[in-house]
Amino acid sequence: MFQNLNPSRRTKKEKMLKIHSNISPGKLLHIVYKTSELETSREDIVPDEEFLQLAVMRHSAGKTFKAHKHIFKEVPDTSIAQESWYVVKGAVKAKLYDEDFTHLTDVLLEEGDLSITLYGGHTYEIMEDDTLVLEFKSGPYYGQKLDKEFMSDA
Repeated sequence: MFQNLNPSRRTKKEKMLKIHSNISPGKLLHIVYKTSELETSREDIVPDEEFLQLAVMRHSAGKTFKAHKHIFKEVPDTSIAQESWYVVKGAVKAKLYDEDFTHLTDVLLEEGDLSITLYGGHTYEIMEDDTLVLEFKSGPYYGQKLDKEFMSDA
């Protein structure tokens, strides 16, 4: 079960939290997913039209996949860096913001939890020593100056 959340933002099964913008109604900004709650062999988490694609998969021993490679394809001339954090070990407090940096909610991410930011802002606080996180981001990466807009302290 998610901690530090507004219950009205949760889905029925408590495995996925979808956070939408208050300033751009209907725009999906953030997704938080509990991998421990996966009930099928595969669940696509992020909508198909987003730059960052993410699925959660659970399979039994012996499952195989047909050998393949990915091909280049045409993509829009502009894109946004979208990011996902997967907590391997430990705990992380995610503070999630709307597109204008208005605070939306805080979420405690624990082992096996995913945080996906498609739009809007975020910050993270590591809650336990030796926390291990995997970060995934759409690329290419041209450095922080071309990748991020920081929230002002004012």
